[in-house]
Amino acid sequence: MEEFFTLSEITIRDQVIEKSQFIGVAVPLQTMEQVETSMRKIRTDYPNARHYVFAYRLHNGLIEKSSDDGEPQGTGGRPILDVLQHRNVWNVLVVVVRYFGGILLGTGGLSRAYGGTARQVINETELKRIVTYRSFLLSVPYEWFEMLKYQFVQHNWTILREEFCEVIKLHVYVPEQEADLFMNWIDNYTRKQVNYEDLGVEWR
Repeated sequence: MEEFFTLSEITIRDQVIEKSQFIGVAVPLQTMEQVETSMRKIRTDYPNARHYVFAYRLHNGLIEKSSDDGEPQGTGGRPILDVLQHRNVWNVLVVVVRYFGGILLGTGGLSRAYGGTARQVINETELKRIVTYRSFLLSVPYEWFEMLKYQFVQHNWTILREEFCEVIKLHVYVPEQEADLFMNWIDNYTRKQVNYEDLGVEWR
């Protein structure tokens, strides 16, 4: 996975369908503990609702889960999760709170109501693009420093940090899809006079 989207802030939207109120709450988060805390808060903020239908996606571990919370199977949580998957949104919890208005919607109507509320709240929030980078630590002889800096600018490779010791230590970020190109380029361009350590994947 080279990029995904997440939320910049908590977003709340609601709509009334056949006298039932559907309140969509989207929360940015990163851990299961935050999911559980957010669920408790939403139940407190919106007490006595008939259903608290939800879906969440956590990028660390690629964890996905949805719950219909008493609605017919597949009519609530799954449509919410479908919206998040379609928009490639991670590190988010979406809860759709339903205050029942007395009119049964049927399975198709429920799916449209829950999916539509989730779609509304995601469409109307500010999404932040997260890109997968590979992080490298380079040991650069001084005679190569200026040439490499110039080439990195030309390739849009980012120098995060410079440390001047016996050799210059450069902490460099490269888009994940360019990692192999970067390593081959360094070896060829410097004739293997620059050593590097692959520090792994980061998301920024």
